[in-house]
Amino acid sequence: MATLSLDEEVRLFTNNAEREKYNLLGTLYGIIVALDYLERAYVRDAITAVQYSPACTRLLSQYMTMLKLVKDSVPSIEQFMTRYRMDNPAALHRIRVGVPATVEHSSEAGPETGKWIAETTQNFITFMDALKLRLRAKDQLHPILQELVTGYARFKGSKDWEGRSKMVSWLITLNSMKASEEITEEQSRQLSFDVEHAYAEFFRSLSSGKERS
Repeated sequence: MATLSLDEEVRLFTNNAEREKYNLLGTLYGIIVALDYLERAYVRDAITAVQYSPACTRLLSQYMTMLKLVKDSVPSIEQFMTRYRMDNPAALHRIRVGVPATVEHSSEAGPETGKWIAETTQNFITFMDALKLRLRAKDQLHPILQELVTGYARFKGSKDWEGRSKMVSWLITLNSMKASEEITEEQSRQLSFDVEHAYAEFFRSLSSGKERS
């Protein structure tokens, strides 16, 4: 009968597939902990709404992505947190709601506008991530930018935002290209700058109450 050495390292996995599974579960665990810290920081006024909203949206998006990857091992988030003895009620509430607290508790926007804020924020993040991943072809960038511009334009105040005209200009540029054509590295850098500027402008408008539609 084999004996167990107390000095021997206990391995959670015996093959690459199991190793990948535990890496994904560890990432999910980390996202939940990070979301809990973020929620508590926002409640304590340690961060502003402008800092909180995009960070929360990104974490919720990452959570949804990870959940799809581990769906065979995680029947529900409640069971996952119970299994690993996680005490993160703030994160669990935010996951159940599905949108940042700034949208959930907005007193200046109706439920439809709140939904638009969350969707537009996610569209910004998706497009900026695409550029960071060095996507350059028209058929890769155009659908994402089109969705972003469409959502962005639903806000009445957007017609006065500098970022909107720049994004529409980029949409026109992409429209004129063939599907397989790619923007240059210089164009990519300028596009990243313009979108990040529009993103910041969008959140400044939210914090000043200009998001009413």
